Amino acid sequence: MLAVSGCSRATPSGEASEGSPAQAEARAEQGSTTSKLSELPAVEGLSTATVFAQKLSQETPLKETTAVHVKLAPPANKELESSLVRVVGDPQDPVVLFRSDTLAQLGRIPKSPGPEFFTLFSQVTDSELDRRKKGEEEVLAGKFGEVTRETVLFNGRHPAARFEGISLDAQAFRGGGMVPIAGCPALPATTQNVWDKALLIRDPAVVQNLARTWDPCTGAGTQGGKWTFSHLMKEMAQDSGVPAPEFVLKWLSQWLNDYTLNGDTVQARQAMFTEVIQPWATASGEVASLVLVGTQWKVSITGPLNLDIAPFRLLAIVNRIDLAGSTGGYGGTSTAGELRFVFGMTKPTNWGAGTEATCNLKPFTTIIEYGVPRTGCQNVIDWARQWAQLGTHTSFDATYLSQLEAMTESVVLHGSAPTKGNKNALNQLRTNEIALVLGGSNPQWELREFQLADENLTDTGPDARTNGLLRAHTVALTPSDMGNHDPFIDPDVNSLVVGPIASGVHQPVMLPGTCAASFTVPHKVNGNFFLGGSALVNPPTHWEAFSLPPTPTATQVCARKEFSGNTCNGCHFGDTALNGTSGNNAFMHISATSGIPATPSKFLTGGGIGFSFSVPDQQFPGLVSWPFADLLRRHQRLYDIATCTTCSPFFGFDIAFLERMEAVAGVVPFDGPLSGEKPSFKVGPIRDLEKVQQLLELRSEFAKEPRDLPLSFLRPPEPFVH
Repeated sequence: MLAVSGCSRATPSGEASEGSPAQAEARAEQGSTTSKLSELPAVEGLSTATVFAQKLSQETPLKETTAVHVKLAPPANKELESSLVRVVGDPQDPVVLFRSDTLAQLGRIPKSPGPEFFTLFSQVTDSELDRRKKGEEEVLAGKFGEVTRETVLFNGRHPAARFEGISLDAQAFRGGGMVPIAGCPALPATTQNVWDKALLIRDPAVVQNLARTWDPCTGAGTQGGKWTFSHLMKEMAQDSGVPAPEFVLKWLSQWLNDYTLNGDTVQARQAMFTEVIQPWATASGEVASLVLVGTQWKVSITGPLNLDIAPFRLLAIVNRIDLAGSTGGYGGTSTAGELRFVFGMTKPTNWGAGTEATCNLKPFTTIIEYGVPRTGCQNVIDWARQWAQLGTHTSFDATYLSQLEAMTESVVLHGSAPTKGNKNALNQLRTNEIALVLGGSNPQWELREFQLADENLTDTGPDARTNGLLRAHTVALTPSDMGNHDPFIDPDVNSLVVGPIASGVHQPVMLPGTCAASFTVPHKVNGNFFLGGSALVNPPTHWEAFSLPPTPTATQVCARKEFSGNTCNGCHFGDTALNGTSGNNAFMHISATSGIPATPSKFLTGGGIGFSFSVPDQQFPGLVSWPFADLLRRHQRLYDIATCTTCSPFFGFDIAFLERMEAVAGVVPFDGPLSGEKPSFKVGPIRDLEKVQQLLELRSEFAKEPRDLPLSFLRPPEPFVH
């Protein structure tokens, strides 16, 4: 790892050739390398600790017994660096922390861990300490497989160093000592078996399981089985107001006409009719035709599509518990991440009676992404332990399959998420394809997103999760690209990167390993429509900030990469070297055309167990390369939750607390989202000890019901969703 300052680009920033797709493709592919993770530098485990717990000598008025000290990232608002109080999260549900040094000075805590730490209060029980210790002991005893004492330290998505975790010292805590809440002292070793059974499940024993899947290529399996596209859609369509076949047809029909979303016109891909709808109708024993009604093309069909023979073949079931607690910003939540089903689209020659060779596998994936309906620290741990248990199986035996089915059904069934659209746990459905434009003059991959929600295009609140059909939604974190924004010289992209995103980069930055940022991407930037209604790939291959100098700072390099790498375009092309020269993996992290088992990208695998895969920076290729080993990162996150999480009740506070805070101190030291609706209160630092005393006494007036959260719930937010 090297600090970056005063380094120059490989070519001058004004050269037009650097912006060509061919140059970008060659650059990403030629410079990509694999390296051994064992070559990462070793650091002390204690240096990785960002949370400490300490027993209080006296209970607070809210009966809290424990001070939880958190090393917060520097505030995006530089004025707040000197504040003795910090407010993070959602203003409607704020998290209020007090500088640890100040509390020690006031005699409220026995000792401060240092000037970078802020404190909130909780109640850690002996029984919870014993449960955490039992989890550590189970790992060391080999309950979850072979054990390693070495953990790879990830900063964002990048492996940065190696360390040995620290065991929770329950005895020292009970004696009043300051105890680090750090990484696991040991973890189950990363193996292909765990990847295949608990993280990215692609084996034919699952994705072609005769009792639970149906293969449109061969006709093998059970129509409407628990892991079929048909089953998921039938559950999703309940409460939509239309039968499931019509629900699906109306979703597919959205490709037949142009539509505009957030100012971005998404162009029709009418081959959806000839490649999907019409042959599916024929196989269903019906006749479909495309008719023009006014200015809109619509499908006329003699009867319903047979969902049980859907041309979507299961490629993978994916555990994204690594997204647990990821809310896009600091906040008092504990969620269980996502469960994803990846399907590849086919156009069988003999529908359900052919072979792999006659199936016409198409470069088209549909990913159905559910928010796992588990909240509360203990419930999330239980979900993680179920996955960890799956990882102990040496084969895809009947017990494994039964347990996996029970887990998936608990997420996908109608009614699993009563407050969401159609009472379905869907977060979003995404497509990634070029199949609908192959043979055209300028075919481009396109990614689209759909939700059971009415999108809030004003950034003043969340989307409204309402019943009905799948609705087109802007693609996450990605600018519009149909002539609205140039990926290399766009002023809106540039201002977002050099402004809010650079301000959200976690400090200090040491490239390539230490680069992460907290940010959101608004619907509008500089008053201009920004988020896209879809995302095209190649071009754009990635996004650049044109005003960055030939000698950028490490923060500037990190900000550009964090923005571009989290867009659909960058994530599915240049920033992960997932480009046209990668064969069957082109533009897909799970290939739809490589057969079963589907081939994963090197971004996921790192090039294999024990390796990372490095990709040259797309704007500064001669300066730095970015390492990836995402399945290892997900593996460690899974077992960290399952075996080394300590839970405790934390009080939430009403927004009225912030109103009183402004009345007492004249300001609110709010360090919240970098986009969206501005807070209604005046933002500024609190530096007066007397004001801090008053606010400490006011806490009990505005406390809401406590929530079951991990002690480390205030870890830096992660914007990535791909």
